[in-house]
Amino acid sequence: MNLYRTKLALTASLIVAGNVYAQSVPHVIVTAKPDIAEIEIDRFSSTSAVITDETIRDLHAADVASALRNTPGTQISRYNPVGSYGGAEGGSIFIRGMGLSRPGSEIKTYIDNVPMYMPIWNHALLDLLPVNGMKDITIYKSAQPQVSGNNFASINLNTKTAGPNNGISGNARVSYGSYNTVIEQVDMAGRYNDVDFTLAQGYSKSDGQRTNASGQLSNIMGSLGMKIDRNWSAGISAMAINNTAKDPGMNTVPALAVAPSYDSAAQMVTAYLKHSYDAVEGEFRIYSNTGKGNINNDNNNNPAAGPNGWGTEDNPFTMQGFRWKENITTWTGGNLLVGLDYDQSYGSVTVSTRPNTQYVTPATVKDTLPTFKLTSPYMGFSQNVTLSDRWSLLPSAGVRTYQNNYYASKTAPYGGISLISDTLTLFANASKGINYPGLEGPALSSALNTLSGGWHNFQNSWKNLSAEEMNHLEVGGKYFPDKKSRIDFSLFQDGITNKYGWSVQNPTQMSGPSIWTNYGKYTMRGAELSAQREIIPELTVFGGWTYLNNDSTANLPYVPQNAFNLAVTGYVGKFRLSVDGQYQTSFYAQNLNRQTTEVNNTRMNGFGVANARVSYPIPELGKKGEVFVMVENIFNQQYGYRQGYPMPGTWGSVGLSASF
Repeated sequence: MNLYRTKLALTASLIVAGNVYAQSVPHVIVTAKPDIAEIEIDRFSSTSAVITDETIRDLHAADVASALRNTPGTQISRYNPVGSYGGAEGGSIFIRGMGLSRPGSEIKTYIDNVPMYMPIWNHALLDLLPVNGMKDITIYKSAQPQVSGNNFASINLNTKTAGPNNGISGNARVSYGSYNTVIEQVDMAGRYNDVDFTLAQGYSKSDGQRTNASGQLSNIMGSLGMKIDRNWSAGISAMAINNTAKDPGMNTVPALAVAPSYDSAAQMVTAYLKHSYDAVEGEFRIYSNTGKGNINNDNNNNPAAGPNGWGTEDNPFTMQGFRWKENITTWTGGNLLVGLDYDQSYGSVTVSTRPNTQYVTPATVKDTLPTFKLTSPYMGFSQNVTLSDRWSLLPSAGVRTYQNNYYASKTAPYGGISLISDTLTLFANASKGINYPGLEGPALSSALNTLSGGWHNFQNSWKNLSAEEMNHLEVGGKYFPDKKSRIDFSLFQDGITNKYGWSVQNPTQMSGPSIWTNYGKYTMRGAELSAQREIIPELTVFGGWTYLNNDSTANLPYVPQNAFNLAVTGYVGKFRLSVDGQYQTSFYAQNLNRQTTEVNNTRMNGFGVANARVSYPIPELGKKGEVFVMVENIFNQQYGYRQGYPMPGTWGSVGLSASF
């Protein structure tokens, strides 16, 4: 603990950081645009990291996991170059130590602020989140009730939109590389007077670096919008996603003749109505998501089971609801935010087992899950107060409430304060996060009862759970030493209570009745520091450091005490260069199941990985036309995110990009 305090004190004495809210400060120093996770601070003194489409390009990202790999405070895990098996270590995202359990997760994912995750297991499924056609990705590293509810952290993907002028523009990219890896992406947007549209399509596949490490991702999306008059507009968007990924198994045993595979698919439809007046701006958005996350030939990573393992799980789901919000600015410097979120989710679980030493009698059981409903109104207030010609003060406060059809209602207050100038902003915020149990309660009860031959009997104990809660505190700032530099800094603490899971009466023999219960708590403390500097015209260097310290005895997974990020992006002559690197100290691996007796004993060595992309312009292919070479794991680092699942050594790809 003394070491922790020493580190924080040293860091605090070295730097200050923050951001400038556009309506609060009229004159802001403009620095070279960073290509890695720019920190933004909203009117409620809450921070977020924004990854632009340029960053997605420079990272040669085919999915969300690779797009987030160089964001401070964020750790990823995966098995394969393309695609994620299941939702466990095969494709997970962890933010400041959150996202530690399966099933059930504190991190929720969104597309255009609409929920898109696997509701049956209540966690993100990264294969259902395409990165092509996205304008940017925003990572909220804390509970922020003014943005979204029912989470401790969140990720929102914002789709591209048409520009204000008539015409059509678009981009295309194709590449081929090691392990028969293909990435192909196309997007376009257009406008004709009051009508606009977008269209995007993506396909990625790889045979993988090992037998049974293949993955394939495909998606198509589009939107159509119309300006009704000078104040009102409406539109509709749709998306279809279809993916498959295999589990290569541990490299210490022979590869299975029939590998487990995970098939995921989703269809998303949203419609919106927006209005914008001088003092009031808002929107109403309705959505419907359907999909599946099916496991085939699952053997629970037990090679002895061979083709007679668990069998299959079919998990179709539906999510529906709406989002309404209004921003009101009827007085100078003030802002009133009001909104209402409504979500409902339902689905079914069909489990089929095969005869083997554990499951003597084959069984197929289908359980239709109950419908979960969550209504969440919220409001917030902020007021900019001018202190002098250089400084202003921005206090804020708000509250979000929750009404759940199975669990007790909750209230989540939040507030903050920022001290703002042209070159320096200091901020502090406090918020409460609420994470409700979802369909995973009845779904896991059904699956375990089937897979164990019937001795699990949860007797609807999931209905007795309470929501998990987080108390978040954060202070930090943003500092612009000059027009070419920026420094961001924060200290944070997250206290989590009411962690829920299931227990077995006799865990040694795995027998007796089972019960869902709230049983755990832990505290995460940490610091983040990042800085960027334009070292020569059009070439910027970025560095980041994350320190995490928790008091948990459960050995939280994917929480390295120290993690470092480095990037160099920009132009050297006509060549565009993008180099990124990550180093993290040793960490526990293997997602913790929500079983109360589980102990995580799997520890992975720390590692450092460097990647590079170099491109050369081809004007004949448009303004963004180029030929490029990408090399990942330049120094052939031997590393992995889970024991027995090594990641690829040095591998590369070549490709072309075009625009019009």
